Amino acid sequence: MMIPDISTSGLLTDLYQFTMVQGYLEYDLHEPAVFEFFVRKLPQQRNFLIAAGLELFLDFLEQVRFSQTEIEWLARQGFGTKLLDYLSGFRFTGDVHAMPEGTIFFPDEPILRVTAPLPQAQLMETRAINLLHFQSVIASKSVRMVLAAPGKQLVDFGLRRAHGAEAGLLAARACYLVGFAGTATALASQRWGVPVFGTMAHSFVEAHDEELAAFEHFAVANPKDVTLILDSYDTEAAAHKTVSLAKQMAQQGIHIRGVRLDSGDLGAHARRVRLILDEGGLGHVRIVASGGLDEYRLAELVCSQAPIDGFGIGSRLDVSSDAPFLDCAYKLEEYAGKPRRKCSEDKATWPGRKQVLRHDGPDGQMARDLITLEDEPLDDGEPLVVQVMRQGRRIGSALALEQIRVRVAGQLEKLPVQWKGLDPAPAYPVEIAQPLRSLAERLDRERRASGN
Repeated sequence: MMIPDISTSGLLTDLYQFTMVQGYLEYDLHEPAVFEFFVRKLPQQRNFLIAAGLELFLDFLEQVRFSQTEIEWLARQGFGTKLLDYLSGFRFTGDVHAMPEGTIFFPDEPILRVTAPLPQAQLMETRAINLLHFQSVIASKSVRMVLAAPGKQLVDFGLRRAHGAEAGLLAARACYLVGFAGTATALASQRWGVPVFGTMAHSFVEAHDEELAAFEHFAVANPKDVTLILDSYDTEAAAHKTVSLAKQMAQQGIHIRGVRLDSGDLGAHARRVRLILDEGGLGHVRIVASGGLDEYRLAELVCSQAPIDGFGIGSRLDVSSDAPFLDCAYKLEEYAGKPRRKCSEDKATWPGRKQVLRHDGPDGQMARDLITLEDEPLDDGEPLVVQVMRQGRRIGSALALEQIRVRVAGQLEKLPVQWKGLDPAPAYPVEIAQPLRSLAERLDRERRASGN
């Protein structure tokens, strides 16, 4: 059975979105609604987060449709004619405000605001969370690796252990936009231009009777980018074979560019292999390491000055093993021109359309954020939430990944060093403006007075 193309399907959502929309349509609840996506709190291992996934969500909003086959399926689930007719001609016609991809953000700060007729805005909830949550999780994990290994070439190796094909593909994108050099995922290169990297697996060596023959065959078959894996058997012996082979291949115009280590004490192996390569005249050959790496192991290897030029990072990255999810939500903050507020225990929301103002200190570094109502006078802070879609169409062109990478680099330059480390730091100052607090208090009073 072929995996269906889900990129534009309106059925990629929760069933309760349809049950709610059926209720909205039945009782003519079509007024403009404002939903915002935000994170309630940081995972213990994170000092900040990187907003990611917006551009793909905007693609979805422009293209989402319900096919006739999908409408027929909904009919078989018992949904009424009013809903089915509405979905048959569905197009998103709302506005979107958001923090641009690559923006550093903190708890309670809206990184997305969807303003549209209530049924439309409701239907977009699941895919909004799905796309922004996952890519922000991976971007926020991978940027820690970029900070832990400055100047090292980092490559995403995680597709094979990602939780599904789309997850692996989107992880490759998220890693690249925060500073990874590229990915092993071919489709990410074909679709978005992410640089693609590949070496060889142990199976290629094991398929040959002699390791040296395997190295030679691989080099001849792939003469433009020869990277050999050394630890199938004896790592140091393989390094010596690499030196011997390099001299032979050079006569054919083929040059070995790198070797990969994938097991054992990577730092110790790298030192011994580096010595063998250098003594053999292969000082230009790069050493790449992989195998169970995360930001903490990267920091250890960098701190020990292990002679490793680049790292391939897989499963612990693509599933964000230490913090695989964010406590996030997409909540109704205004309907029919009136601010709304959820008051659930430990899950209360700040009502109304909000703006985030970022304030720098005298040194030009980030100092504090202020969450305020959108229509309040702005102070000297930088507004982070900007309009990116009007009446269902993008404003301007989609951002290229290279542009997002530049944004991330600029954001990291302005982030004070205390929040760049791997260990938990004091919370970055995020203030709630008094007009927003006053609005929430007024709504609470009105709710209690009404008996809700």
